[in-house]
Amino acid sequence: MRKQIMTLTIIALAMVGCNSAKNTTSPTNENNLEGTSEITQSTWELITLQGQPIDQNSTDKKINFQLNEIDKAITGFSGCNTFRGNYSLESGNRISFTQLASTRMACPDALINESEFMNALGKADNYSIEDGFLSLNKTGEAPLTVFKKVTSENLIKEKYWKLKTLEGKSVAMADNQEREIFFTLKNDNRVNGFAGCNNISGEYTIEKGNRIRFKNMATTLRACPDVDVNESELLNVFNTADNYTINGDVLNLNVGRRAPLAVFEAVYMQ
Repeated sequence: MRKQIMTLTIIALAMVGCNSAKNTTSPTNENNLEGTSEITQSTWELITLQGQPIDQNSTDKKINFQLNEIDKAITGFSGCNTFRGNYSLESGNRISFTQLASTRMACPDALINESEFMNALGKADNYSIEDGFLSLNKTGEAPLTVFKKVTSENLIKEKYWKLKTLEGKSVAMADNQEREIFFTLKNDNRVNGFAGCNNISGEYTIEKGNRIRFKNMATTLRACPDVDVNESELLNVFNTADNYTINGDVLNLNVGRRAPLAVFEAVYMQ
């Protein structure tokens, strides 16, 4: 009888210990935070800085940022330079940005004071989202910056994407090549472009989470024996890619989470 009591006591204590562990363990990983998907799965375009409105209607390259859930990085464009850093999210809409760094181009006609913008990001400790508008705030102060939500589809469509690297190798235009390799996604879900010798065409679909699929990709049938370009490699990128990422004016076509299949740069026509 005494052995039975001791056994039951041990089992009861074990159950209490398990329940206690369950009750005292709370999700601290930001992947488990509720309500963070909107801020991390969107592109945010600047509309006010330190209370001053910013009109970007006349600019092709918008001041914006994105948060990458995979590597916890913030990337964006600050009016002249691209920037990158790290971010962390905590419960209660707490946010912080660290290790912010940017390229060092000089743009005397830049739309904003970039250092003021970067300082605002560095000061932010909380955020709020309402009706598609994001405020980055410092506790006890007026909003540092306000952004509007831009879908990634708007960033990739109707742009001239020039090929920069293919399977990790830089692409240079041959002297006798008719024009540079590029593609454009039209609003009617058509693809057109140039593969180095032939024109390319096809169709595409975009889904939530930066998922993309190309289909019915084809080229014209010209022969260019003197042009050193393997068009089949580019076509294979379109046939293989299943997602994309955009950082400023740089577009990566990817498959899964592997290294980019191809990297493109946006070119703005005058």
